Amino acid sequence: METRFPKKVTVWEVLPRDGFQMEQWVETEEKIKLIKALAASGIRQIEATSFVHPRAIPQLKDAEAVIKGVKELTDVSFRALVPNLKGAERAIGTGVKKIKLLLSATDSHSLANSNCTRQEAIEKLLPVVERANQEDVYVGGALTVTFGCPYEGAVGEEEIIKLVRRYQEMGIRDVSLADTAGMGNPRQVSSLLQTLNQEFAAMSFSLHLHNTRGMAFANAVAGLENGVTSFDSATAGLGGCPYFPSAAGNIATEDLVHGLHLMGIETGINLDQLMIAAKEVTKVVGHEGSSFLLKAGQNKDLAKKPTGQKKLG
Repeated sequence: METRFPKKVTVWEVLPRDGFQMEQWVETEEKIKLIKALAASGIRQIEATSFVHPRAIPQLKDAEAVIKGVKELTDVSFRALVPNLKGAERAIGTGVKKIKLLLSATDSHSLANSNCTRQEAIEKLLPVVERANQEDVYVGGALTVTFGCPYEGAVGEEEIIKLVRRYQEMGIRDVSLADTAGMGNPRQVSSLLQTLNQEFAAMSFSLHLHNTRGMAFANAVAGLENGVTSFDSATAGLGGCPYFPSAAGNIATEDLVHGLHLMGIETGINLDQLMIAAKEVTKVVGHEGSSFLLKAGQNKDLAKKPTGQKKLG
């Protein structure tokens, strides 16, 4: 029996936040220029920055300036990551209409990432949701290290259920499941999504996949098979985790889009234009990233008759 895949998916570009936070300083003007190039390729959902304290992630200290610089892109939906009420106030002050919260699936990662336990993190997020609701700002949630923690190893489904329920109690209906350490596998992704879909029928789940062990696209397919229609990705495969140095970047947007298009799944993105933008990204950051497509090219580029070759025999 043929698997039923969705006809179309939403791709959230997270390069400007998750990608640039792991790089040396990228000039604000360059960030804005690259965001505009990505938008020109047809990307309509972009996580533009994070309103985190500049001392924690100095690469994103220009959050306000970046948002101001891309406001003319009225056909793009922008999202910003906020760690606390102060970050939310900054984001709301720029006119951002969608923010994203983070919770770690384990206390060990939460302490490394946010210097607080999961329960303490939840308490800090409650006033953020209240403030966002007052300003009619949409709030989404994310769970980091969902499919494995570099400090604690495997994370049980019961722990994920508890944390998703806490999000649900906050009034959040959109939760991103992040494979921060790239430890997940397709069977695990399928099992967790089946459990969550049954337990939280009114909520929607997206995937934020890192490609540390080359499993990201396989895990994306497992997501597609279990109702996921929204994915995070970063052009050129940039990104990682500041508190897990060996983590590779996100699944490359061009790799994800290429695979989806081959499967007949629409994204609304012009892959040729995206490839041009991806090459520009690598020039700006000064290295290749982890994109397979930038190294190997698209399938269509290989389907050409060879010329100038001598016959054998």
